[in-house]
Amino acid sequence: MPITDSDRLAAEAHLQAESKNQPKAIHARYDRRMSRVIVGLDNGLELSFPPRLAQGLEHAAPADLAIIEISPLGDGLHWPLLDADLYVPSLLQGIFGSKSWMARQLGAAGGRARSSAKAAAAKENGRKGGRPRKVASA
Repeated sequence: MPITDSDRLAAEAHLQAESKNQPKAIHARYDRRMSRVIVGLDNGLELSFPPRLAQGLEHAAPADLAIIEISPLGDGLHWPLLDADLYVPSLLQGIFGSKSWMARQLGAAGGRARSSAKAAAAKENGRKGGRPRKVASA
């Protein structure tokens, strides 16, 4: 399907309208002392987060985190040494990676949770012989 000039102009107008509603990154740096990525936005807000929370940054060395590029529109952050990217509007919503990556993070946190109810359930399950074995389906 060919893209016409009117399609292109409509898309550009839509992009400009959307970009006016979103804060833009104007500077970004990694603070080694605090172990935080700090992003300054054009509306005066500063956002900071620990890299361990973000997909692609969670196991990075401080030297790799130090080089951050901002996309021309100010809506993206790129770490060239890690080949990692984050979308600024998503960061503002607390989204630090893809849906599947975020789900794995939440699932891992839930698996590490400790509570008296969880301990009691595990103890009761142990009395019954433990977790049932998985049965291979044909």
